[in-house]
Amino acid sequence: MSVIVIFLTVIAGIAGWWLSQQRLMSKPWLEEGVIGPSFDTGTSLPSAKIGLAVFLAVVGCLFALLTSAYVMRMQLPDWQALPLPQLLWLNTGLLALSSIALHFAVLAARKGSMETVRLALVTGGLTALAFLFGQVVVCRELVAAGFFLSTNPANSFFYLLTGMHGLHILGGLFGLGRTTIRAWEEPKTERVRLGVELCAMYWHFLLLVWLGLLVLLAGWAGDFLEICRGLLN
Repeated sequence: MSVIVIFLTVIAGIAGWWLSQQRLMSKPWLEEGVIGPSFDTGTSLPSAKIGLAVFLAVVGCLFALLTSAYVMRMQLPDWQALPLPQLLWLNTGLLALSSIALHFAVLAARKGSMETVRLALVTGGLTALAFLFGQVVVCRELVAAGFFLSTNPANSFFYLLTGMHGLHILGGLFGLGRTTIRAWEEPKTERVRLGVELCAMYWHFLLLVWLGLLVLLAGWAGDFLEICRGLLN
């Protein structure tokens, strides 16, 4: 339960910070001055982002439950943690590069630099595809080394967690592909900017989830939980 509480606390903190940036708690009837056009053109932005935030919260709860099950199961005597292939660290770097590329895409979209937006979107998509390919190679290496799905519970959890994360990356690539196509067909539109920002939100979230899973799979979860408990107490 401590894993779920800590994870949900972090998610709630991030969600609270993001909502505070969206002026959802503002009181426009008390503000002075002329209401600008941004109230007309930006009304769809908060709703779209809130919808994605709710979806990510659900996904976060799913991974939190799986993480909690992992931590509880690893306490039993038959647990044998499998060694992490070195390729996982390269894959982590690729996913981080993908997230960074989408962050630059957001900055470029806000400035109206569509050439940079297109380049960043393509870079983010290619590095994400490379991450997925690397994950498949990691699984093949483990299977070749004799770490089968049914050999040990630790193996099953590894394939389950990495597979679930990979499926969410694959789903995100579909949305990223649509946004990339739109960046060519509808340059300098609010729809493109919104799509880029939503993709970036999704990618940053999946990067954070992956880093959390990597900490768990590498065996650093105990130390991390002790640090979190110390911060919460």
